[in-house]
Amino acid sequence: MLESAEYLVTATVVTVLLALLCGIALAASSRNRAVAQTRSRAKVSVGAGDFAPVQPKAEAAAPARSSSLSWWATGFQVAALVLLTTYIGIRMSITGHGPFSNQHEFAVAFVWGILLVNLFFEMRFRIRMLSLVVLPVAAVLLVYALGLDTGVKPLIPALQNNLLLTLHVGFAIIAYGAACVSFGAAVLYLLHPVLPKRLPLPRQDVLDDVGYRAAVVTFPLLTIMIVLGSVWANTAWGRYWGWDPKETAALVTWLVYGAFLHVRVVRNWRGRQAAWMLVIGFVTVLFAYFGNHFFGGLHSYA
Repeated sequence: MLESAEYLVTATVVTVLLALLCGIALAASSRNRAVAQTRSRAKVSVGAGDFAPVQPKAEAAAPARSSSLSWWATGFQVAALVLLTTYIGIRMSITGHGPFSNQHEFAVAFVWGILLVNLFFEMRFRIRMLSLVVLPVAAVLLVYALGLDTGVKPLIPALQNNLLLTLHVGFAIIAYGAACVSFGAAVLYLLHPVLPKRLPLPRQDVLDDVGYRAAVVTFPLLTIMIVLGSVWANTAWGRYWGWDPKETAALVTWLVYGAFLHVRVVRNWRGRQAAWMLVIGFVTVLFAYFGNHFFGGLHSYA
């Protein structure tokens, strides 16, 4: 049953890529429409003798296509989230615990958090261009998850606490998902001056605000994650903190987002400086996730 369920992850990769393609097509469609409107205004300004006949059907068709693409882009993301939720549910029913015990399971859960938070911010702020940065990250993580060992193994003694396992990692995946969204907003902010002006990009101040709001979600969840991890470490290993590589990486991540919020509120940091801090923050998130491959430690199983 588990081998069959893994096809759901493959289907999720396809669905995420389809959502990304719809987003790209939507951006291209909006750009072409802007170009056509510019040319139409130019013709009108030439004079009455050069006035081009209006084609209402063609003009009405462009917004209709954009609306359809927008619907499909969101629909594919929802489908991806449903597929991944189904896979996680099946895996939980087989293993008897949350899908957080190895790299494959956490990579899948990481993507689940990214899709959930991205959908929330997309619907809340109507910024579909975020997906052009966020969805490639999700797709790469899913491909990575498929390349890992997907077998079910008994939990090591340190993980045999279903409540703390679920809470600690559950807060982590939502925090990481929000961090990815803030990263997406920061990247669009930094690229804004060099991207074509006719793309349907939000204003830079809007992207700045979205990045900040996503970081506001990230920081408290990281705090809860670290506190729960410390409690769990004391239960499993007899100490609250041991400067294990993954613990240290998590602390660095927490400090970066804490510093971002501090300078944002106290010194009103905005613009490129703030955007670069969010990019660095997500790099530390990825390091916290992948770093144990290189440094080992007590978290080398995850």
